[in-house]
Amino acid sequence: MVLARGPNASTCLLLVAVIAGVVAVVPRAQADDRADFPAHWWTPVAREGVPQWEVLPQDAGPGEVILSKRHELGLLSNFAPTPFTFHGRRYASLEGFWQMMLYPESEKDPRAKYPGLEWKYSREQVAGMTSFEAKKAGDLAEANMRRMNIDWVSFEGRHFVYRSSKPGEHYRLIVAATREKVKQNADVRKALLATGDLILKPDHHQEPNAPAEWRYFEILMQVRADLRKQR
Repeated sequence: MVLARGPNASTCLLLVAVIAGVVAVVPRAQADDRADFPAHWWTPVAREGVPQWEVLPQDAGPGEVILSKRHELGLLSNFAPTPFTFHGRRYASLEGFWQMMLYPESEKDPRAKYPGLEWKYSREQVAGMTSFEAKKAGDLAEANMRRMNIDWVSFEGRHFVYRSSKPGEHYRLIVAATREKVKQNADVRKALLATGDLILKPDHHQEPNAPAEWRYFEILMQVRADLRKQR
């Protein structure tokens, strides 16, 4: 870490991080926002070869932190292998729980009976998945939903809109499952509370006007606020 002084050093002190050939210039006020947190949460990463979907740690604005999978805050990602039990069933990750709802619940499910569709995985198999494996299983299911021209998913026999413009049943389930993930995984809870009052931001580019449940970082801030009230 190198301190660099400019023409107005008293007001324009800069922190210059030179890591792996990447130079990040951080205003003093922003550096002060981060003083009480691990510096590696903002360690610059070379952009060469980075997946197009990824938002890098150094892209955080003042008072923000990216929930990057490159360090321990990746535990807060839906993709993380953070098993939890919800309504008596075990899920390997929040992503597995999410994508599982896109799959038929039984042979009597309209999705299972629709002619010409292949469901590569069972609902139980998807519940046991994590990370990109679960996401890809969901992509396959969404393709089947488009062929069926349906906009609903299901949980415990109830059908509800998948991409609602207003928070609905799907949102409520995701929030409840997120709370259980945090409650049942001490390392996740520790990581979340360690972020203090920082504004949490996703490590991937969000689609415009994404439904509320897609904004997992906002849900986590709600959970964090509730946890801090309990302490």
